[in-house]
Amino acid sequence: MEKSCVLYDRVSTGINGFDKTIDMLRLGDNVVWQVDSVDNYRHFVNHYIKQARLDKRKIVYMRFGCHISLIDDTYGIRVYDLNADEGFESFGTKVHDIITEEGLETFYVFDCLSELLRYWHSDLMIGNFFKITCPYLYELNTVAYFAIMRNTHTYSTIARIRETTQVLLDLYQIKNEYYVHPLKVWERYSPTMFIPHRSKNGEFSAVTSSSDLAALFVNTSIQEERKDYWDRIFDDARDTLFLSIKEQEEAKNLLISLLIGRGRRITTLSNKYFTLSDLINIHARQIGTGFIGGKSVGMLLARKVLETDGGDRFTKILEQHDSFYLGSDIFYTYIVQNRLWKLRTKQKKMSGYFKYASEMRQKILNGKFPEIIREKFQQMLEYFGQSPIIVRSSSLLEDNFGNAFAGKYESVFCVNQGTPQQRYEEFAKAVRIVYASTLSDDALAYRLKRGLFDRDEQMALLVQRVSGDYHGDYFFPHIAGVGNSSNIYVWDKSMDVEAGMLRLVFGMGTRAVDRIMGDYPRLVSLDNPEQTPLVYYDDEAKFSQSRVDVLCLKDNVLTDRALEDIMELDIGTNKEMFVKKDYKTIKRMKELGIKNRNAYILGFKELLSNSEFPSDMKAMLSVLSEKYDYPVDIEFTANFTQDGDYKINLVQCRPLQTKGLGNAVEMPELLDPSDCLFNFTGNFMGGNVRLPIDYAVIVDSKSYIELPQSEKYTVARHIGAINSALKDSQVMLIGPGRWGTTTPSLGVPVSFAELCNMSIICEVAYNLGGLMPELSFGSHFFQDLVESDIFYAAIFDGYENVIYNPEYLTNTENHLEHIISPNESIDGVIHIAKIDGLEIYSDIVSQRVICK
Repeated sequence: MEKSCVLYDRVSTGINGFDKTIDMLRLGDNVVWQVDSVDNYRHFVNHYIKQARLDKRKIVYMRFGCHISLIDDTYGIRVYDLNADEGFESFGTKVHDIITEEGLETFYVFDCLSELLRYWHSDLMIGNFFKITCPYLYELNTVAYFAIMRNTHTYSTIARIRETTQVLLDLYQIKNEYYVHPLKVWERYSPTMFIPHRSKNGEFSAVTSSSDLAALFVNTSIQEERKDYWDRIFDDARDTLFLSIKEQEEAKNLLISLLIGRGRRITTLSNKYFTLSDLINIHARQIGTGFIGGKSVGMLLARKVLETDGGDRFTKILEQHDSFYLGSDIFYTYIVQNRLWKLRTKQKKMSGYFKYASEMRQKILNGKFPEIIREKFQQMLEYFGQSPIIVRSSSLLEDNFGNAFAGKYESVFCVNQGTPQQRYEEFAKAVRIVYASTLSDDALAYRLKRGLFDRDEQMALLVQRVSGDYHGDYFFPHIAGVGNSSNIYVWDKSMDVEAGMLRLVFGMGTRAVDRIMGDYPRLVSLDNPEQTPLVYYDDEAKFSQSRVDVLCLKDNVLTDRALEDIMELDIGTNKEMFVKKDYKTIKRMKELGIKNRNAYILGFKELLSNSEFPSDMKAMLSVLSEKYDYPVDIEFTANFTQDGDYKINLVQCRPLQTKGLGNAVEMPELLDPSDCLFNFTGNFMGGNVRLPIDYAVIVDSKSYIELPQSEKYTVARHIGAINSALKDSQVMLIGPGRWGTTTPSLGVPVSFAELCNMSIICEVAYNLGGLMPELSFGSHFFQDLVESDIFYAAIFDGYENVIYNPEYLTNTENHLEHIISPNESIDGVIHIAKIDGLEIYSDIVSQRVICK
């Protein structure tokens, strides 16, 4: 039966009659057997292995299944024991690396692919694995044997395998005889090749008789499409609702592992608060398979905590949600569908981590979704109709204990106007943008700094109906914001750290989480809501919110409008809860001949002093923090009726990253005001510290202001280079206005990745250029500072009781050229000082900060 056969690219199966049936194998062939039992597959594998040994082939066995070994004698065969439980990406990458290492013309045996359902629970992912593995094996002129169990996988999965493989065979055992029915044999043909063949005494003969064929297939029919294995698991779980408590708990634990993940603290909370019915209902609103991701879990879990432990107080004021969840497996499917897996594998290596990111990002933005996913997207959009929606990142690592990923991935509003096709295109583009954001410089730098660069980062998505209502041509909620249950970055020593705080805006919440040009959200200390931060503001109107983010229905975009224009609309409730007339500005406009024009100051005075809203938010944060046993950070919106009643929409909840206050620090005496770099009260974040400083990097305010705009970006890139060069030192960064702004006229436009290695960041007020710091409590920038353990101070130079002596640094040698190679065009703008013994001290109780 076996013979030595090495004829050009022709390869023997080890069974002479079968070789004749399919005109032998070819180098490059992937051979897939559809079987009723692993034993049947094993029979043909051992003939193939015996022949490969005779032909002196290099043989590799990929072992990952729970079934018995497919090979009787593994002597001389390289066996790889793989762990599919690590997840699709880790498993797929490991297999790819092995194939690369083994090289050309290797002969492979893979365990039965259906075994992967034990670990991934998804037919979709098995199809994805085959789509990334088979073409690479073909490239390297290998021959590989695979098997799948009959009547186990969806027809769409079988179709993907059939489309990709070179040889697909149906194998039956009937009355101790084997029947092989070739379904696909690429680039080979004979008049009887694609009919069943009977194996008898080592020979294969075609079954051509109509009566024999009818007898063979009489009990076989074309069935309706089978459900994905994933959906069958949830169907089975639904059946256990009528069974014992023990069986329901077992089903619940399985569903938590499939939808939520395996992070111990989150799964413990999920197990405590989610019922089996809750999890089944989540699946009912899921598109695709896989985890729903950290942001979705956080939102759902927080709502469940408040419903369960908050009593009637929260159920009557919480706005309901009808969100959808795009499973994390869709992300991988998209990568595979668009033939990006090999590029992703290169980018995941440290050598290609940043090198291939831009190319990968661009190709993600230009990809297409499989038809089956497109249809699901259309159905969801039909459900939402023309209501505005938001597509939010919900990655596996996001919003978890230890890693918030605040602002690292995109969220995209879909105003959702136009024809069904236009609305689909807008939504699909939004999904691609969020997927591509996994490869942004900030996200990559964040993962690298947090030791996560080699972790699977699957991107699930949360699709939410935008909270708010139509007001003329615009759609927006009345208020939105961020809430922190623990306010350790206090701005006044009388404040209660445990009372929590809000960062509150009118309209869309984008202004609450980002640092916006010329706008200041209202910071609310929940122990004394009417108290304002201790900052030297001369003009209340100047340092409040002046523009409102809205969805423009007519233009189908997220945009902003002047507060005065929005307040001219009927907003469906009492405007005086949020604004008061700015009589000083109105008077000045009249003097200038501008009539019939109102001006407002957005201070939320009535809302914060004469409503239950602050106490409800304080109680909500307190309950969540207590049940999480950890400080929390939430995002919310609220909408009001004409009577002043309101509904709060809790759209996000995550563990708040904090350092704690730290031990009390003995502050140094300051006998001479000139004997320090700075000394002031308040306006810092980071608790009690005493930090030695190796280098101080200062951007001169006057020189920076005088640069043309293009050179201001050059300064930003130089700061990024310094950030990399001094990553192993304690560095203080000082500059005018706001670090990380997108507007060079407001500060230095660095990305967070360009300052992430700094130990201390200072923002300096420079009145001549209109550059002002912003104490960004609650913003994504704030979260970045906390997670990266960066101390922050705002220096209001020229204000009462503020000492700032920049010459303390600039009179020393400039080490800039010793550290990087600067452009001549920014000469005199950046100074790097190295002063032995320089330290920064801060004390929460006295609210003092000194650097000397």
